[in-house]
Parts: sequence; C-alpha cells; structure tokens
Amino acid sequence: MQSKKASGPKPAQRVIKKYPNRRLYDTDTSSYITLAEVKQLVMDNEPFTVRDAKSNDDLTRSILLQIILEEEAGGQPMFSEAALANLIRIYGHAAQAFMGTYLEKNVQAFMEIQGKLAEQSKTLTPEMWAQFVNMQNPLLGGYVEQSRTMFEKMQEQMAKQTEQMLGAFGIKR
Repeated sequence: MQSKKASGPKPAQRVIKKYPNRRLYDTDTSSYITLAEVKQLVMDNEPFTVRDAKSNDDLTRSILLQIILEEEAGGQPMFSEAALANLIRIYGHAAQAFMGTYLEKNVQAFMEIQGKLAEQSKTLTPEMWAQFVNMQNPLLGGYVEQSRTMFEKMQEQMAKQTEQMLGAFGIKR
C-alpha cells in the first residue's frame, strides 16, 4: 500500500469508503485500495472501518466476509463443507449467540498460542525444532483444556437460561 498520508493527527480508526462501483477508497491515504490491501490492514492489526459512501452504513463485516470467501476459494480452504454446513445450521438456533462467543474466544486463544510458538521458534535450531514437533507441546494442551472449559461454561449457561425460560412459562424440569 502506498503511503500518501497527509501531515496532521492520525485518526484513531482508519475509514475506508465503499462506493457503488464496488471500489474502496482509503481516506487515510486518499487513494483507492484493493481487497488485498484491506486484508493487509487486517494482517497488520490496523484498526479500520468500512463505510458505505452514500448511506454511511457500516460494511466492515461484509468486507471481512468477502476476504474470507476469497481465501476459502483460493488455495487451501480452512473450512470443510461439513464445517460450513454445521455453521449454517447454528444460525437461528438457541446456541447461535453462545457459538459466536465460543468461536471468537477459541480463535483468540489459538492466535495467542501461535504468537508464543512463533516467538519461541526464533531460537530453535533445526534439531531442536524436530524434537519440539515430535513431543506434545504443553501450550497446545493448554489450548485444548481452555477450549473444553469454555465449552463447558457455555453449556452451563445455556442450561441456566433454559431453566429460566421454562420457569417463566411455568414448566419445571
């Protein structure tokens, strides 16, 4: 991405405007950018929002989903057809709100572990790396345990809410 930044204070969050012709305009650099450049903003942890140029509606989620769609279409997809079908089945289900939080926390935990592993791997020799790969890593074990705990908490929360909802209708289990 070209850096055509004007002098002055930098806005807290970068604003990208989406025009009806599907073009994306970066107000920070005063230039049109591609979806690949928006993906780079994500990779660089650069805070941004995408706004419809006419209505000012927030289109950030839509653009992020478009990036995911392109990533899934090219190269090695992350989600199998079965996983995507299961995600679709969750929409409209009572567990939808919990599943979003569950997935978000698990992805965040995975990213933290990945960051720690990347930091540790900088000092590994090829021999040490081979030993590392061949043994069970405690960080991954911690991730699995954290994921299990979050899922159990989600189940408990759903059970409590179900009890409350049934109680409101005068139904006891």
